[in-house]
Amino acid sequence: MTAVAISSTVIALDALGDARSRSVDQIEPAGRRVNELNRSLLDQETGVRGFVLTGQDDFLAPYLDGQKAEVEASGSMRALVGDINGRVSRIETLARQWRSEYAEPTVAGIKQAGVASASAGDIERGKVLFDQLRAEVSALRTDVAGLARQARDDLEDTANVVLWLVIGMGVLLVVAIGGLSVLLHRLLVAPLASLAAHTRQVASGDFEHEIDADGPLETVMLGEDVNAMRRRIVQELESLDQRSAELQRSNAELEQFAYVASHDLQEPLRKVASFCQLLQRRYGGQLDERADQYIEFAVDGAKRMQGLINDLLAFSRVGRITRERTMIDLDELVGHVVGNFSDRVEETGATIVVGDLPSVRGEASLLSAVFQNLISNALKFKGPSAPVIKIDAERDGEVWKFSVRDNGIGIEPEYSDRIFVIFQRLHPKDAYPGTGIGLAMCRKIVEYHGGTIWLKTDVDSGTTFEFTLPVAAEDLVEVTA
Repeated sequence: MTAVAISSTVIALDALGDARSRSVDQIEPAGRRVNELNRSLLDQETGVRGFVLTGQDDFLAPYLDGQKAEVEASGSMRALVGDINGRVSRIETLARQWRSEYAEPTVAGIKQAGVASASAGDIERGKVLFDQLRAEVSALRTDVAGLARQARDDLEDTANVVLWLVIGMGVLLVVAIGGLSVLLHRLLVAPLASLAAHTRQVASGDFEHEIDADGPLETVMLGEDVNAMRRRIVQELESLDQRSAELQRSNAELEQFAYVASHDLQEPLRKVASFCQLLQRRYGGQLDERADQYIEFAVDGAKRMQGLINDLLAFSRVGRITRERTMIDLDELVGHVVGNFSDRVEETGATIVVGDLPSVRGEASLLSAVFQNLISNALKFKGPSAPVIKIDAERDGEVWKFSVRDNGIGIEPEYSDRIFVIFQRLHPKDAYPGTGIGLAMCRKIVEYHGGTIWLKTDVDSGTTFEFTLPVAAEDLVEVTA
């Protein structure tokens, strides 16, 4: 239908162009040619009349020029609109008759006998012939005017047809677009909206909701894909529930193990250590040297075992026994930690420089353990000179970045990951005391608070540990405001 409407409009526009071309390029110029033809005849008649009255040859110039103009005008008329009702031919015939019966004989007679030779009868005969010629020219003008009116009417009719075709095509397009919109809404938009509503219900947590999609094949297939995804989610949730139950059971067993380790295991271990110490005090020096060495090994092993058990219990409790997180002034907290090392600082001649530290939200006892372990390591693994420890913090977006630097023996970059593994040591226990759990504890505490910790490897000497802690929500609000 659209193709038919467009084709009809194109044809009507072509007809409109033809009508306009005929009116502007043919009929209007033809009207001007009629006037030129009439003017050429009048020039001939005026020239003859002047020659009859005066006998001067100058008056024959309009007569001769008028004949040329008559030929050009009549030729143009035929080229533009043809010989309308045969009037151009009759005008040419009457013009030749007027010239042959009146104009040429009169001009010839005057040239031979003078002005007095022109008779009143000949003049009257010429007037009658010219009046017929004038009447025929007037009729031609009327015919051309009729053609002009007809051309205007045709042009107006064609324009009206084009207008109605354009209006009809517009209405047709509106109806087609409206119908297509309704069809698309029923076949595509409505099914997609229904599928979206079902999908939102599933996304809100109702994973048992069955999705029933209708409409085009693609929409139905999409609904089936969403259904398949929903079923997989349900299966995964069931699997997660099972794993969660297993994890809860494992945690319960771990808590039971922690209870046993803290009570049942440590009690006999304390007895072993106590009796070994009694043997060492009572019989020290009374037995041979090897017996004293054996007793010393037993006492040292019992003490180390107690230390390992206590450290392991502390490590397992991080993040499992949660307490309310409060705002902690780290300047004050680190000050207490440094105070606890006063004897060791005095013994080693260490210098501890603490910069401006922020307040963060967390558990004070755990964060205190982080700084305590890092400062303890810096004092333990000191170099030949007196230890110098610097503790700083700076804001980095939504986190605080802390650094603890010292001038100790340092750590090779290839061990940057190994040092954070529990019970991993880089030195023999005889060279440096400890259980190898301190840095693993630091990592677990920092990650429990939402941060990360790492060894900075691009330093020239000493050891630098860096870690991050989130900026408190209260500080974030203040910065935004």
